[in-house]
Amino acid sequence: MSKASPIQLNGRQCHALLPTAGSGSRLGGDLPKQFQTLAGKPMLAYAIEAFQNTPEIHSIWVGINPNFADNPILTELKKNTKSLAFLPTGGATRQETVKNTLEAMLQGGVAEDDWVLVHDAARPGITTGLIQKLIAAVVEHNSGGLLALPVADTLKRADLSSVVASQYAKADTTISRNHLWQAQTPQMFGLKKLHDALNEAIRNESNVTDEASAMELQGEKPLLIEGATRNFKVTHPADWDLMQLVLSATSNP
Repeated sequence: MSKASPIQLNGRQCHALLPTAGSGSRLGGDLPKQFQTLAGKPMLAYAIEAFQNTPEIHSIWVGINPNFADNPILTELKKNTKSLAFLPTGGATRQETVKNTLEAMLQGGVAEDDWVLVHDAARPGITTGLIQKLIAAVVEHNSGGLLALPVADTLKRADLSSVVASQYAKADTTISRNHLWQAQTPQMFGLKKLHDALNEAIRNESNVTDEASAMELQGEKPLLIEGATRNFKVTHPADWDLMQLVLSATSNP
């Protein structure tokens, strides 16, 4: 997808939303992982730059922990960046952060039927090409969707009664990987529709782990658009080390 040829959006603008209020405790460190330096830059900077370099993206909204609002890292990240807003909309959970930020976007004048692309800051391997691939598919089908990868590994279901210290378990059965996909981000939906779906899911205490699962509870069937291995989520120290190699060896197209 060429950066010089923006996708026709049929009058609807696209906006990026990055929920970054988590502590990243599993990775460790003095700062939340999204603000730690990875391959020379705060990890959050990679996602911001990928969206900034995508001509279809009209604005970028970052939901942060209110206690982090005055951190100088944010000032540095905002330099020379188009339409970037850091909002103290962080909630107790990721989904609350997304819902709160969507509310702030609506209150800020973003149109209800605009598209919003929600992306994990802990996926710094995202590229402009992948973002445009998602936008093109969603706009073509006029249906929400997400980047995802078909599952390639053999899957085992554990006998929960055999789990020892969360490190060992006995296999109960093998699960067919046919039709199974591993969800990634961005996940792209209509702004108001996503806000209402998350609001209802939170109110009903439903088990939603991403935006797509909230939309599925509303009867939607989001598109699965093939992503890329490099768009993996940085959670543990081993992930950090691998992403360091990926980002050091490649540049964002």
